[in-house]
Amino acid sequence: MSDQIYKALMKRFENHGDLYPGLDIPEFYDMAAELFTAEEAAVAAVIPRGLSTADQIAEAADKSKEEVEATLKTMAGKGLCLCLGEEGSAAYALPPLVPGIFEFQFMRGTRTERDQTLAKLIHKYKEAVEAHRGIPKITFPPTRVITVEERVEVANTVHTYDQVSQYVENSDPIAVSTCYCRHEAGLVDASDSCGAPNDVCMQFGMGAQFVIDQGLGRKISKQEAQEVLTRSEEAGLVHCSVNRQNIEFICNCCADHCVILKTALAQPKPGLALNSGFQPAIDPDTCTGCEECVDACPSVALAMSEDDVPVLDLDRCFGCGVCATVCPTEGIVMIAKEGYPAPPLDEKTLQQAMKSA
Repeated sequence: MSDQIYKALMKRFENHGDLYPGLDIPEFYDMAAELFTAEEAAVAAVIPRGLSTADQIAEAADKSKEEVEATLKTMAGKGLCLCLGEEGSAAYALPPLVPGIFEFQFMRGTRTERDQTLAKLIHKYKEAVEAHRGIPKITFPPTRVITVEERVEVANTVHTYDQVSQYVENSDPIAVSTCYCRHEAGLVDASDSCGAPNDVCMQFGMGAQFVIDQGLGRKISKQEAQEVLTRSEEAGLVHCSVNRQNIEFICNCCADHCVILKTALAQPKPGLALNSGFQPAIDPDTCTGCEECVDACPSVALAMSEDDVPVLDLDRCFGCGVCATVCPTEGIVMIAKEGYPAPPLDEKTLQQAMKSA
């Protein structure tokens, strides 16, 4: 019976998530048994797509509402389902493995024995999926970069969706949590650290409220959120989110560990798979040839020319603004890429664009 339950759970995740869906391999079942009890797996396997009430899930599970609500409450605390709204009238959803359940496991930043066990099982599963099907080819970017807005040339028109500060100003509540990618790497191998800060991933609105309610992160003020962004920029991290105009999170990513950047870097032309819609413009008269921008570029898009001035490979450039941030002479500004389209408005239009690409 337990095998059948976890097989049903695998089928539920099979088409739920693009990068790491459910796959019928031993590594999935090893991981799933650590994540979900058999009772939780049985409930998760029948949660309908989208948001559902406890009554709807209870009917699908053929259990009482009270029994299912208790299970869902436990699952939400473990980051295995979303719980949005007040108790008694909450709506529930099963998130994908990525982005979703995997991230939720390590957002608290704890280092328990179970954290280490789970990190290794998740790491093995991701490796097995990649070995089985390879890195997916990105035909339309599911994620995007938001450039360092302070380094955008004044003459450029900067839309609200291009400004991280506007997401901060327009969101309530805001939460901050631990970077799943860097923390998981450290749990698998304590020596695996790039030195970047971990407590810099942010959630907005309803997603932030879930993170706060379940203790996956902590509530922060708008001023603290701006400080997180500044600290991330100073560390050379890249502001990343889903490729739409309405977003619920900003991850501050490094090229050494973070799934968004590593997936893009595995593409033939990383700058087409992940971009902000901006590119650096380098002033040769101001440039001193110090190469700090070359060393800091997370996509290896800059190289020194014979004239000791950096040259740009647009096919690799994310438009993140890290190069402009580290330039000691402020000789680099970000300018809009000609003809670059606006991000899709919402999830529906993003999914349509990805399907038609």
